[in-house]
This record gives sequence, structure tokens and C-alpha cells, in this order.
Amino acid sequence: MASKPGILTDWPWAPLGNFKYIVLAPWVIPSSYSFIVSDGKDRDLSDFLKFPLLLWRMLHNQIWISLSRYRTAKGNNRIVDKPIDFDQVDRERNWDDQIIFSGILLYVLGNALPGGLNLPIWTTDGVILMILLHAGPVEFLYYWFHRALHHHYLYSRYHSHHHSSIVTEPITSVIHPFAEHIVYFTLFSIPIVTTMLVGTLSIASITGYLTYIDFMNNMGHCNFELIPKWLFSIFPPLKYLIYTPSYHSLHHTQFRTNYSLFMPLYDWLYGTMDKSTDTLYETSLKREEELPDVVHLTHLTTPESIYHLRLGFASLAAKPHTSSSKWYMWLMWPVTLWSMMVTWIYGRTFIVERNRLDKLKLQTWAIPKYSIQYLLKWQRESINSLIEEAIREAEGKGAKVLSLGLMNQGEELNKYGGLYVQRKPEMKMKVVDGTSLAVAVIVNSIPKGTTQVLLRGKLTKVAYALVFALCQKGLQVVTVREDEHDKIDKSFNSKSACNLILSKSFAQKTWLVGEGLTEAEQMKARKGTLFIPFSQFPPKKLRKDCFYHFTPAMAAPPSLENVDSCENWLPRRVMSAWRIGGIVHALEGWKEHECGYTMSNIDTVWQATLRHGFQPLLNFPTPPK
Repeated sequence: MASKPGILTDWPWAPLGNFKYIVLAPWVIPSSYSFIVSDGKDRDLSDFLKFPLLLWRMLHNQIWISLSRYRTAKGNNRIVDKPIDFDQVDRERNWDDQIIFSGILLYVLGNALPGGLNLPIWTTDGVILMILLHAGPVEFLYYWFHRALHHHYLYSRYHSHHHSSIVTEPITSVIHPFAEHIVYFTLFSIPIVTTMLVGTLSIASITGYLTYIDFMNNMGHCNFELIPKWLFSIFPPLKYLIYTPSYHSLHHTQFRTNYSLFMPLYDWLYGTMDKSTDTLYETSLKREEELPDVVHLTHLTTPESIYHLRLGFASLAAKPHTSSSKWYMWLMWPVTLWSMMVTWIYGRTFIVERNRLDKLKLQTWAIPKYSIQYLLKWQRESINSLIEEAIREAEGKGAKVLSLGLMNQGEELNKYGGLYVQRKPEMKMKVVDGTSLAVAVIVNSIPKGTTQVLLRGKLTKVAYALVFALCQKGLQVVTVREDEHDKIDKSFNSKSACNLILSKSFAQKTWLVGEGLTEAEQMKARKGTLFIPFSQFPPKKLRKDCFYHFTPAMAAPPSLENVDSCENWLPRRVMSAWRIGGIVHALEGWKEHECGYTMSNIDTVWQATLRHGFQPLLNFPTPPK
């Protein structure tokens, strides 16, 4: 929002929320119906293709968003280093409003003006005229309008909303108040309306023109340099005809330079070209990939989880991933299947995001495998190969620590990560499974005054360590299965085993639950029972009268930068204990691995974590509604 919002700031359909696309129905439905029922000669292909054009524009923008986030996370050719936060993501989530607006205008103008219907596929004179009209009137008028927007009156009421984003993303290009977009579309309609009135508008020219506007807008705000230097060397005048991402980035950092739309010619003519333009361009081109200090290795969970990654839909990534799919996810299944094919063909670990904690450079990498694949024995060799390759790559880049997240540290898969240390004992980089901190988080999440807890779920390294820690502290741990009781009892010494109890009672008010918790067992819990997961994945929430704690996690310190997405199902600025464990390991400079069947002292790890600013989640969620 602008600092002093003016009139026509909000979009007219803002109250409709995610149902805003319904405003296109009065035009999309009749044009589609007419095309289907009409005979071949009476069909208007140009009117029918307007809706697919809008879908193409949305896909085009999303490709740029994903590409930009991937490239800026890697670091090579990045322009601005400052972080992005959740405020910017929330502010820019309505980037598709301008596509809806353009669609309405295309339908209205096409039906209201002569030459707007039954367009030919191609007209050469129309394409040439559209290019000339854009390079002349559109670019010239935009330059002066843009300069006017930086006058304090208009800037405070409108344009400051756009400039709230110092570090730009592709969609930043279209984040303006509604009043600004009215003027922008008036300018961009000059070539369209003119060629329409003279009878030279074509399907190719209008599609090409709108795609060109989107391409240049996205490129100018993508925050990584991609225009090669040799292009300007071959044809030097090109620097006045096409801007670069670094050129427009200076406008967002310096504000009163580089006002041009896509052609720097007008900045050069009127003396507003920033003096550091060439220097920033060359510096950005030479910038190399950023090398991480800590790598957190995760993986895809469900097929639709790709949309919840930072490389996916920004608005979804900024929210916790819930188990229930949104209605529009069913419409996305063709794209989901395509993304699954891409991850299968690409078959390499990819970078998801980068963060910075003080001087520590953090990166999250993802294995292109889904949770279901980790349960298949014939997939284990492939997964282990990917993890080992990621470990070699991280060490080659100088990483100090690699932490294993989600199912990348299973006992059957790799003996909790110990397999990789056995295979490469000379490895300098430390492998961390985060068990010590996960146990510490759970121990400190149990309500004060609790004397007895119920343990239920698959017995993992975390489960054994958790039971041992609680029994050492004097808490009684109840198990309901004899085989589980015997396995835990054998791993204990006699002093600790006295607090391990076998009972068929489900009366305990605090349950420690992992994978394998059944629906029938949940229904046996007393009203008000607190379920605390010790697994990587949260249990299915069946009881509306009970409380469900988060999976082991802590709130990140304010000094953690560039946090604009949620880690799986966790809230904003909350990180899993397994991920934090690797960060703390690096901050403390500990020289041993924490993987396999070894652990660090949980009290030492807990105190070190608090000392570095991570905070426990004291308030667990309310019962689900």
C-alpha cells in the first residue's frame, strides 16, 4: 500500500478474493460457446483465443518467477543482495489482477470498435506499425508519466507502493495501484487500438505485443543479469533500444534515475541515465555462484508440494502446507504431472532457497524424489546415490555442514546418515541428522508438571533417545505394546528402565507420537490430550477436542535474512529442529559428525541453540476446527 493511498488504489474485484476470475465469465463463456456451436465460416478464432492468451500470460509470468528465484538463490549474476521478506510476498500476491483487467479490456475493445473481431492470424503491415507505435508514442509518453509519478504528490499516493520492493522479483513489475494500471493500459492500447481501427490488427501482433510487454517487464525486475555483453559489442546502439535487468534495478535503488520503460534512449536524451549503469551491468555479469557454509538437504513430499516450494507459487510457499488440497489444485493436475516428469528427467538435486544468518550463508537443496518413493525398497539405491552426490557437491563448494532433512536420514535407507561417513571417512564437511536438537525440543515442549507421557509410533533414533532423556529426568514413559517395551528396555540400563511402563491405558494427557499412530488409537485419547510429534511428519489431525503440537521446530532469530517461504507445514519464520541442528553445528564449529547411531549432548545443543537466538514454540496450536 502506498504511504498515502489515493483514490482507485484497490482493484474493483478485491472483495471477491480467489473467486475474482469470475468477472471474466460474461465474456469468456459466450465467446467459447459461440466458437463451439458455430459453423466453420462463422467461428471467430481471435475472440475464442483471448482466454487462452490470458492463461499463457499467467504461465509466462510463473516461469519467470520460478527462474528468477532459482537463479537468485544460486547467486550467479545476482544484482541486489538485500533480502526479501513475507511483507513483500503478501504485497505482490495480486500480480494476476492486471491480467484480468487486460482480458476485460480486450473483450470490450474487440466488441466495441471496428476491426476488433474476426482477426487474421498475421498481417505484416500491422506488426510493423505496432512496433513503431510502441517505440515512439508509448515509450515517450511512459517516460514522462513515470517521471511524474516520482513527484512527491503522486509518489506518496500511488507509485510508492511499487517502490516498496527494493529487491525486485519479476512480478514486482505489475504491482501498482489500480489507478496506475488504468494509465498503463491506456498507453499500451495505443498500438492495439490504432492497428485495430486501420484494419491491420492480427492474432499474431496482439499476442506478440502482450508477450513482449510481459517478457520485458519480467526481465527488468528479475534481479539477475542475463543480457550477454557480446550483444552490445556487435551492435552498440542496442544499449539505447533495450534495457537490462541491472539497468532497471538501479531505478529501484536510486529512485530518480533510469525512468524509461524498455528503451533507455529517453533517459539518455533527457539526462536521467544513472552514471553507474555500465559498472553495475558488468559487475553483475561477472558475479559467480554463491558458495554455502551450511546445506540443508530436503526432498519433495507430495506431487503438489512443488507449488509450495519457494520456486513454485510465491503466495502458497508463504503459507504452511496443509494436507488438504485446495480446489484449484485439482485443475492443476496436468501441470502437476508435467512437473513430475520434469523432476524425473532432470534427476538432480536442485537449490530451493538461500538464507543468511549473520555471516553464515545457508542454502536448502531438494532431492527430486517424493515421500512415497522413500518407502519403496527398489528406490533406495537411487535415493542414496542422489544424497551422496549432493554431499560431494556440497563439500566441493566448501560447505562446513550438511544437515539431512525429512526422510533423507532413515535407518533402512542410510543408517541415519552414518552410511555416508563410513564410505567417506576423510570427509571434512560434517553430516548432521539433528536428532539431538529434535529430542531437546520435544523434551522442552512437554508441559511443566507432567509426570507421565504415552509413547506411540515407530521406534526411531529420536524415539529411543527421547525415552532415555525423559526417563533420566524422572518422567514415566508409557508404552502400550509389549514388543516396543521390550526393545526400549533392552537398550536401557537398569536405572533408567524403572521409569519405562507397559500399560494398556490411554489415559495420559500428553502423547508423544510418531509414524504408525493409528486412527483408532487417536480416538482412544482423552479430551484435551496434547499430541507432540517426534517424527518428521505431523500426524493426521482427527480429534477436534485435542491439541496438536508442531513437529520439532523453533522460531528463527530476527537476524535470519531472506525468509519469504514456509518450511513445509511449519508457520512463518519457524524452522525444523533437524535444519536448525546443522546451523548450530556450524555456528559452534563442532568438529564431529552427528549422524548414524551417535548423538551430541542434548542439553549442550539446546543451550547453544538458545544462545544463537532460536526460540522455543511455547504456544502450541489450538484444536483444529
